[in-house]
Amino acid sequence: MATTYDTGLPDDSKLASPGNGPRLINTRGGHIAPGEIAIGVVIGRASEYFDFFVYAIASVLVFPSVFFPFAQPLEGTLYSFTVFAFAFLARPLGTVAFMAIQRRFSREAKLTLALFLLGFSTAGIAFLPSYAQLGMSAILFLSLLRIGQGIALGGSWDGLPSLLALNAPQNRRGWYAMLGQLGAPVGFLIAAGLFSFLLSELSRADFLDWGWRYPFYVAFAINVVALFARLRLVSTPEYSRLLDEQELEPVSATEIVQKQGRNLIIGALAALASYALFHLVTVFPLSWISLYSDRSISAFLHVQMMGAALAAVGVVISGLIADRFGRRTTLGTLACLIAIFSGFVPMLLNGGTRGEDLFILIGFALLGLSYGQAAGAVSANFHAKYRYTGAALTSDLAWLVGAAFAPLVALGLSAHFGLGYVSLYLLSGAVGSLAALSLNRALEIRN
Repeated sequence: MATTYDTGLPDDSKLASPGNGPRLINTRGGHIAPGEIAIGVVIGRASEYFDFFVYAIASVLVFPSVFFPFAQPLEGTLYSFTVFAFAFLARPLGTVAFMAIQRRFSREAKLTLALFLLGFSTAGIAFLPSYAQLGMSAILFLSLLRIGQGIALGGSWDGLPSLLALNAPQNRRGWYAMLGQLGAPVGFLIAAGLFSFLLSELSRADFLDWGWRYPFYVAFAINVVALFARLRLVSTPEYSRLLDEQELEPVSATEIVQKQGRNLIIGALAALASYALFHLVTVFPLSWISLYSDRSISAFLHVQMMGAALAAVGVVISGLIADRFGRRTTLGTLACLIAIFSGFVPMLLNGGTRGEDLFILIGFALLGLSYGQAAGAVSANFHAKYRYTGAALTSDLAWLVGAAFAPLVALGLSAHFGLGYVSLYLLSGAVGSLAALSLNRALEIRN
């Protein structure tokens, strides 16, 4: 039976107390069950990941032709991946800026502004003229809107995953931790399915002219739905009370770097293998097939969708494994498996259709098992005061270090030096994870 938390309804003096006013705008009152928080986590993350993958897939299939037609296909894709990385560079800045907005106003104001910025940036990309119509200005606007997406994603942190983890029974922390991570395979499934449908139903000319814009319209609509679903939670007095009880409040970036800088670094590196693998089974192979294979892109997307389904199952299973053996043990074991998998990358991607399919299916399965526990694996290191901001910034830094430049580096290295360098790139991520987890354990023993 779902557990509810009894607030004891606040009296008028409490409602009028300093700092409570902005929070209680649009409140609905009542109780919040953990199941409701879980639904909010899944909806919020799935909408963000759908938006994320719509842009990622378009970076391979659309933008090289629409915004970089003056370059050869490889160079155009590398330019596109450079712009793709801008969001990850901007994301920590968005987190810092929007944490300040939350301290000054409220969670509701921060989340509303962040999701509207995300929706505006996503819809803006859908309406962008091409390079043929606007020249270099089209690339400039694409870059600015991509930066806007990154700032918005950093600002959209709502603390729900941390709240779930902290309110979970001690022996169910892994299960609750994986819920937010389900958004990644769900978002990819929807985005890949939509692009696959458009590719199969439209001519290439129509797809590049107007068809590619529809997924961005859909992403905007989904963000609106997600906005109201999440505001329904964050605008309740009960939600605020639970966050306050766990001291899940923002602190300044300067303070957390000074007081918890070591934990930020360890937290960002602990799941590095998962984040490095993330783009190496989603974005990079799509670009490799697009450039160096005559295989149907729509058919390849179907294989990736099957891989995403495996990843979703893996995410769920990761919760069970982590609760049995521990989250850090799970991450360390999966980092070892990813290191082993890295050695087979050239053989599989050069192994024809069967090898490519095995690479996708095995890679997604490992991704689900590892990524399911990647969020906040060492968040317990943070003092309670810094956990809210620390969880957001470690996620931002993990994306930046592990995933931001993965498609760009992997494609550039493989195109010029061979797929063996992709193996080394993925192996370095696994080694980084193992080193961070080992350092974290050593520090725990010492303390």
